Amino acid sequence: MAVFVALGAFLMTLAGGWVAQRVSDRRHLVLGFAGGLMLGVVGLDLLPEAVEAAGGTVFGVPAALLLFVGGFLTAHLVERSLAVRQAAHGAGEERVPQVGLTAAAAMVGHSLMDGVALGAAFQIGGGMGAAVALAVITHDFADGFNTYTITSLYGNARRKALLMLFADALAPIVGAATTLLFTLPEELLGCYLGFFGGALLYLAAAEILPEAHHDHPARSTLLCTVVGVGFIWLVVGLGE
Repeated sequence: MAVFVALGAFLMTLAGGWVAQRVSDRRHLVLGFAGGLMLGVVGLDLLPEAVEAAGGTVFGVPAALLLFVGGFLTAHLVERSLAVRQAAHGAGEERVPQVGLTAAAAMVGHSLMDGVALGAAFQIGGGMGAAVALAVITHDFADGFNTYTITSLYGNARRKALLMLFADALAPIVGAATTLLFTLPEELLGCYLGFFGGALLYLAAAEILPEAHHDHPARSTLLCTVVGVGFIWLVVGLGE
């Protein structure tokens, strides 16, 4: 059942990427919406789940939040190191394609864990599985949208963006299938979600949203960001 439901996530991810491609003439609106989706996913979905699942604290701070900060700093260090290396080879201030591919790869990893979570939920029971399935399938639209947008934003060719989109769409099926072989400890899953949330927030706050307002500082762009956050809020609420 989990693998069958993951097929819905596969199709929804591709739908999100298709929408991101079709509105290229409204790039600032796409980026504004993508930034809102990412902010909503981190603040309303990933972090609450991470804190609850990871459980323990490290020197008075929840482990998931420490990894959240670590993910943010890691994303910053990776981007800066790649940018410095590119500048040393005369690339100036241009965006580094490898950063986009790294971010998209992180999205693929997140989608893989979505599939694992889906399979684990169905192991607990049909009701839990149905609730998680609703959340995963719906927010995989945002994953597909963001994967294509992030890859393209950093100057990667359309072929690479489509390749990462397909990998992101396939990942939930693979993740769900793996739960037939083993069960992932809840604490480990929570720590992963915290780390990934930090990296995703960095991309949204430091890259996606500033780029959205760079050439088009319009109210419509800000509205798209708010709509993106609201969409994730709706998804989380429906999944409860």
